[in-house]
Amino acid sequence: MTDRLGHRFEKPELLQQALRHRSAGSPHNERLEFLGDALVNLVIAEALYQRWPKADEGTLTRARASLVRESSLAELARRLELGARLELGPGEMKSGGHRRDSILADAVEAVIGAIHLDAGFETCREVVLGWFEPGLAELPTGKAEKDPKTRLQEWLQARQFPRPNYRLLETTGDDHARVFHVACETAEPPLKEQAEASSLRAAEQLAAERVLATLEKK
Repeated sequence: MTDRLGHRFEKPELLQQALRHRSAGSPHNERLEFLGDALVNLVIAEALYQRWPKADEGTLTRARASLVRESSLAELARRLELGARLELGPGEMKSGGHRRDSILADAVEAVIGAIHLDAGFETCREVVLGWFEPGLAELPTGKAEKDPKTRLQEWLQARQFPRPNYRLLETTGDDHARVFHVACETAEPPLKEQAEASSLRAAEQLAAERVLATLEKK
C-alpha cells in the first residue's frame, strides 16, 4: 500500500482514519477530506499556473476542474487500489460502497489530507503531483476540454437539435452522504443516460458525458 501511494506514513493511524467512511464510525475521514479537497485544488492550480504561463483564468479553471472532478478522483482511487482498503459500515458494504465514485473520490482527498498532516505540505505536493502527472501530461498545452454539459449542448446546437433535458430521478442516502440519481435525455437523436454522484452538478456532468460517449460511437 505504501509503495502504491508513494508515501510511508510515520503515523499509520492517519491513513487508517483517511480510509474509514463515516458509516464505519469515528474517527472517520470527513475532516481529512475537507483538508485534502483544499490541498489538491491548490497543488493542481499551482502546477497549471506554472506550466501554462499564457493561459487565462477560464482555461486554468476548466483544466483544474477536469483533473479534480469526482469521476477523475474516483479513477485515481482505483489506480491506487483504495477501494479494497476502505472501512465501511454494513449498509455501505452491502450496497457496494467501495465501488462508488463519491466514496472513492472522498477517500483520495482524505488520504491527501492525511499525507499533509503526516509529512507537511512539500511532501504532500510531491506525492500528489506524482499521482496527477499522467493527467497533467495528457492535457493539451494551454488548453482544457470544456465540461461534458457544455460539449453536449454545443454538439446538439451545431446540428440544430433541441437542448438536452436533465431530470433528478431520486436522492438516496443519509444527510451526510447524499447520492443524486440523474437522467440526461436528448430529443434528437433520442437518447437517455443515467448517472449518480454526490452532488447534483456532478451527476448531471457524468450523465452528459455518457450521452456524448454514445453519440460518438454512432
